[in-house]
Amino acid sequence: MWVVFALIIGALGFYLRERASMELTSIGIVCFLLLFFHFFPVIDSNGVALVTPTRILHGFSNPALVAVLALLVIGQGMVRTGVLDRGATLLLTVTRGRGGMVGSLVLLLVVAIVTSAFLNNIPVVVIFIPIIQALAVRFNQPASKLLIPLSYAAVLGGMTTIIGSSTNLLVNSALIEMGETPFGFFDFTLPGTVMAAVGLVYVVFVAPKLLPDRSGEVEGLGDASGRQFIAHMTVSKNSPLIDKVAIGGLFSGLPNKTLRMVERDDEAIFPPFEDYKAQVGDVLVVAATRKALAETLTNNPDALHPDLGDVDDRASIGLEDGRWTDGEQSLAEVMVAPGSGVVGLTLPQIGFRYKTHCIVVGIQRRSRMIRSRLTEIRLEAGDVLLVQGQNEDISKLRNSRDVVLLEWSAEELPALKRAKRAFIIFLAVIGFAATGLVPIVVSALCGAAAMVIVGVLNVRQAFQSVDPKIMTTIAAALALGVALQETGGAAYLANKMIAASQGASPAVILSLFFLMVAGLSNIISTKTAAVLFTPIAVDVAYRLGVPVTPFAVAVIFAANCSFASPLGYQTNLLVMGPGHYKFTDFFRAGLPLIILMWLVFSIFAPWYYGL
Repeated sequence: MWVVFALIIGALGFYLRERASMELTSIGIVCFLLLFFHFFPVIDSNGVALVTPTRILHGFSNPALVAVLALLVIGQGMVRTGVLDRGATLLLTVTRGRGGMVGSLVLLLVVAIVTSAFLNNIPVVVIFIPIIQALAVRFNQPASKLLIPLSYAAVLGGMTTIIGSSTNLLVNSALIEMGETPFGFFDFTLPGTVMAAVGLVYVVFVAPKLLPDRSGEVEGLGDASGRQFIAHMTVSKNSPLIDKVAIGGLFSGLPNKTLRMVERDDEAIFPPFEDYKAQVGDVLVVAATRKALAETLTNNPDALHPDLGDVDDRASIGLEDGRWTDGEQSLAEVMVAPGSGVVGLTLPQIGFRYKTHCIVVGIQRRSRMIRSRLTEIRLEAGDVLLVQGQNEDISKLRNSRDVVLLEWSAEELPALKRAKRAFIIFLAVIGFAATGLVPIVVSALCGAAAMVIVGVLNVRQAFQSVDPKIMTTIAAALALGVALQETGGAAYLANKMIAASQGASPAVILSLFFLMVAGLSNIISTKTAAVLFTPIAVDVAYRLGVPVTPFAVAVIFAANCSFASPLGYQTNLLVMGPGHYKFTDFFRAGLPLIILMWLVFSIFAPWYYGL
C-alpha cells in the first residue's frame, strides 16, 4: 500500500514537472506496477493474486477508454465537415445587432454548454475561440476577459451527461469494475444543470471583472493571420452580391474582405466606389486574410476559381470527374524562390494549374497592396501564393524548383458535402446511448467506424484524432486505481477521512470529500483524480452506510472543477495562448468558482439524494 502511495506521489511529480512526456511517464507507471506486483504479489485468502498483469493492463481495453477515443473520432468528424464551425458562425450572425454584450455572450456560452454535454469539449472550445474573439472585437472588449469564461462554460456543460466528459465515463467504468451499479445517460443531469446554471451566472457577470486586460500584450505578439492576400472573384448569375452597393469598399455580403478594384468588361473601377452596384460578370479584386478566404472556399468551393474555366477546361487539365469536389482538399502557402523561372511571369503564362493540379487563390506581396486581377499579376521573388489542391498534389510541391512549400501552412479544408452524414451519425450515437438501446461504448465505437465507412474521415484522419496522451494517461490512472483498491489504500484513506471528521453527518463528509477532490483536480489531471478517488468514494459510502451514488457524483463534479489551474483540464490550456494568460489568471478567476460549486453542491446534493 505504501509503495503504491509513493508511486502515486512520484507520478504526480513527473506529470507536473514534465521531466518526461506524459506518454512516457504513463507507460513507466504501468511497467513499474507490472514488475513490482510480479515480485511482490498481493494474495487473497485463497492464495490467488489480486493484482495481475491482466488487471493492470486492462485499462488499455477498458470500455470507458474505448468510448472516450471513439468520441474523439466522432468529434473530429464534426469538425472536419465544418458542422460545428458553421453552427458557431451562424450563431454569431444571429447575435449581430440583437442585444448587447451580455445577451450575446450568454447565448454563445449556453450553446457551448449544451454542445459540450453531448460532444467532447475540446473541439467545442477550439471552434468557439474565434467566435468569442469576434464578439470581443464587436463590442470593443479584450478577448482575455472572455476566453477563460468560454473554457469554464465548456467544462460546466460536460458535467451534465455521462458522455459530457471523459472524466464521467471513467468514474462510471470504475464503478462497474468494483461491481457497483453504473450511471445512466441522464442520471446526474439535474444536479449538473443546477451547477452549470449557477456557474454560467458567475462566468458571465463575475469572471470578466476578475480577469485582466491583456489585449496590448496579445497585439504585441504580431499575429501572422492578419496578413492580407489578394484574391479575385467573379459575380455569377446566382450571386447574392447582384445589385448590392459597396459602401466604403465593403460589401455586407463579403464579410472580412475589402474590395480593391472591379473589372467590368474592359473598364477598371477603383475606389472610392460611389454608386457602384455589382453586376453579373464583374470581376472583384479583394483583399482578405487566409482565414476569410478559407471560409469562402468552404462555403462556396468555386468562388475563388474564376480562371478555372468551364467543365471542358477542367477536363483539359486533368481535373475531370469532380476532382475539385470529391477529393480531400487542403490550403497551403508557397513562396516564390529567388532565381525561380516563374519570376516576371503571370499565372497563365506559367501554367501553374496545369503543372501542379493546384490553383492559386491568393497572392501576398509584402512591399505593397496590389490592385490587379490575380491572373495579370507578374510574380516576384518572395511572393507568397495561397494554393488549393488535393493533399497529394500539395505534397508534390516540395519537389518544385520554382516555389518553396511552407510546411507549417498546410491545412485541410472542411468537407461540407459530408456534413449531413456526420450530423446524422452524431445524432444516432447520442440517441442510441441516451435511450439505452445499446451501451455507450458500442454506440460510440460504431459511430466512429461509421464516420470512416461513409467517407467523413479517412483512416489516417481517424487515427490522428486519437490523442496518445489521453490513451496512456487514462490507462495508467486505471492501473493505479486497481492497485490502490486491492492493496487496501482506498479503504485506508476512507477510514482516515471518516476518523478526521469525528462523527460528522454524511452530508458534511460528502461536502468535505467534494472539496478535497476539487482541490487535487487542479494539481493533477481530472482523469487521474476521477480514477483514484472513485474507489475511495465507494469505501467512504460503505463505512457511512449510505448509497454510493452521491459520493460517485461528487467525484464526477469535483474532478471536473479544475478551474484554478491550466494544468488540470485541456480546455484551459487551449485558451491560454489566444488569451495570453498567466497561471495566476486562472487562479484569480477559478478559485471563487470552485468555492461556489462546492457551496452549491453541498446545499443541493444532500437534499437531492436524501442524505
